[in-house]
Amino acid sequence: MAVDHYENFPVASILLPAPLREPVAAIYGFARSADDFADEGDLSPQQRRALLAGYQAELDAIERGEPTRHPIFERLRPVIANYRLPLQLFRDLLDAFMQDVGQDRYSDFAELMDYCRRSADPVGRLLLHLFGHATAENLSRSDAICSALQLINHWQDVAIDAVKGRQGRIYLPQDDMVRFGVSDDDILHAASGTVPGQPLRALLCFQVARARTLMHSGAPLGWDLPGRIGLEIRAIVAGGLRILDKIEAVDYDIFNRRPKLQSSDWPLLLLRSLVRPLDSNR
Repeated sequence: MAVDHYENFPVASILLPAPLREPVAAIYGFARSADDFADEGDLSPQQRRALLAGYQAELDAIERGEPTRHPIFERLRPVIANYRLPLQLFRDLLDAFMQDVGQDRYSDFAELMDYCRRSADPVGRLLLHLFGHATAENLSRSDAICSALQLINHWQDVAIDAVKGRQGRIYLPQDDMVRFGVSDDDILHAASGTVPGQPLRALLCFQVARARTLMHSGAPLGWDLPGRIGLEIRAIVAGGLRILDKIEAVDYDIFNRRPKLQSSDWPLLLLRSLVRPLDSNR
């Protein structure tokens, strides 16, 4: 799991079979650069949308069999052709990044999950197509893993997202915030370094439990896929669950102590990736 930039993407790690590392890296290059268009630097919303539209145009050119000139797509195009990757999955990612440019609140969990369907799930689906294991059941479990990873990243970065840009983003569902008695100001105050109150901690506890349940529902995928491919997925699942453990360990004060994976976590993650739990659905 890449934890330094595009956190929900397994970046051609040493666990992957060597022939797949370049295809995965090509997909990662696309996703990382497009995500940067939406999030990084001091560009205006109009400039960000224009850059993302340029990527959409490159995908359209590939679909029409026309030349592509952008280096990202010169690298990606043969991967799309060789593995027959669905272009719609790349379009879904761009659509989610475009949404990030203009949307900073989510009314309910269903709306947030629809965002995850486009911002995270295509990554896992593309990998399953690369692996040659894109069955309906595998795709469904991959979606659960990827959406859970996206949620974990959101809960890990509530403070960072809230103060980013002019307004910041709050991915916590607005109806849940109302139910737990949490306001935007409560999040912003905690993001400024104050200790989060009990209602905010309770809200984060609820969201962490949601993400863990979702992750466990998809986790059997890593045990069913063969060899190093399955091991890679099990390591990703273990990493995501470890972040949730760390969020709980700081009593949900991710504002002053952002949980992240450390080198000291890797032995535990390796153990959890090699030893199948008695209940494989957990």
